[in-house]
Amino acid sequence: MPGRRLTRADRQQIAAGLAQRLSYADIARRLNRPASTVGREVARNGGPARYRAELAQLATTHRAQRRPRPPAPVQRTIEHLGPDPDATAAFVTDLTSALVATGLPRTAARVMACLFASETGSRTAIEMAQHLHVSAATISHAVRLLEGQDLIRRGRDDRGRRHRYFLDDKAGLRTVAASVAANQRLADTALRGAELFGAGTAAGYRLALAGRFLERLGDDLIRSAEEHWRDVVGDKGDESTRCASTSTKNSSNSPAPSSA
Repeated sequence: MPGRRLTRADRQQIAAGLAQRLSYADIARRLNRPASTVGREVARNGGPARYRAELAQLATTHRAQRRPRPPAPVQRTIEHLGPDPDATAAFVTDLTSALVATGLPRTAARVMACLFASETGSRTAIEMAQHLHVSAATISHAVRLLEGQDLIRRGRDDRGRRHRYFLDDKAGLRTVAASVAANQRLADTALRGAELFGAGTAAGYRLALAGRFLERLGDDLIRSAEEHWRDVVGDKGDESTRCASTSTKNSSNSPAPSSA
């Protein structure tokens, strides 16, 4: 029945369907489930290329046994207005998978999702370690990476001497900018390869084609991001969009080869 939880046999059918390159809709029809159920199951367990039925079953069992609990009474008071803990945990898992798909390492993505789901938009390293069930050293490594990309900022905890990490208000825009910058680096590398192999070779043609496409795509993405950000926040977003645009353009300064 559509309302019941996915079983081990269901997950084996999903894995078999992915191996046969079936669509989520086709797999869902076999299971008599909504296609969105199959999509969420695959996304939260590694994606189509990495989905394994047994690992997905183990992960689900582990999540069911690990009920999220507020790390301190003050956190319970602040966040009681949100959804119930099970719904919050499911959302954080989905958001983590979406952030990983943008290129963030998994632990850094979990930290970002944890901050997004916090009512205050901030947590101490200890609070995040308790929520994510990882060591403080793991959190420290993740926040250094996120600080380096300007996705979070560090401040002092008013209730003590510990550092508190805050989600940057422009995190959405900066995530897009970081993704575009990575795309532009790939475009630059492909265009340099096209010059190395020569436009008259098959390898050079392939690299030039891919490089020019990725370069134009990156320009379109950052231009669209700037326009949408201004629509959302108004004139006060101009400075941040200019910074985002400059950072991505600076990462792409190699001349494009001539068309093959």
